[in-house]
Amino acid sequence: MTQPEIDFARYIDHTLLAMDATEAQIATLCDEAKRFSFYSVCVNSGYVPFAAQSLRGSAVKVCSVIGFPLGAALTCAKVFEAQAAITAGAQEIDMVINVGWLKSGKMDAVAADIRAVHEVCAAIPLKVILETCLLTPQQIVEVCQICRELKVAFVKTSTGFSTGGAREDDVKLMRQTVGEQIGVKASGAVRDRQTAKTMILAGATRIGTSSGVAIVSGTAATSDY
Repeated sequence: MTQPEIDFARYIDHTLLAMDATEAQIATLCDEAKRFSFYSVCVNSGYVPFAAQSLRGSAVKVCSVIGFPLGAALTCAKVFEAQAAITAGAQEIDMVINVGWLKSGKMDAVAADIRAVHEVCAAIPLKVILETCLLTPQQIVEVCQICRELKVAFVKTSTGFSTGGAREDDVKLMRQTVGEQIGVKASGAVRDRQTAKTMILAGATRIGTSSGVAIVSGTAATSDY
């Protein structure tokens, strides 16, 4: 039986998180998101007000990253940034876990960090970035179990700023662990239609990429995220 065609646009968080991203580039990001009907744009919190204004009246959501890209900030700093981003217009929040705490076995601290941001998000969907390239399969499972228990909206593979991005096996493991009630976002190194399809078939329900235009149009990507 022929598989149904994938509507890639509805999966895509159109992303620009470079530290030297200009306002003109964010404006282009937002224009592309509207033109191709992407699910959201994903920007650093300092660009949330601009993106929210640029997307006003459209169906495209504004997503902001928190504690990005290291995840090693104080929990109270993550909470403050998340609240400030939401107040500024963010409709989704992607937070980075404290990977060092996880690798130190401080699972209660990891859970408390996620819980505190989740609580301030309230009805705003929270995606939890694991940075899977730095974790063992068992550590991926342990964080996903925490996220499942806390009922966050998504678990997410990567920041795209570490040693690797999304991998099919990691996405499958995350989906297997969280079940069907929590989303899985594949991000980092998803730059073409075939890779996006592979991630979706592995269980991803969202794709974080700055190559959204290339993915939906089937052209070569020019971005390295």
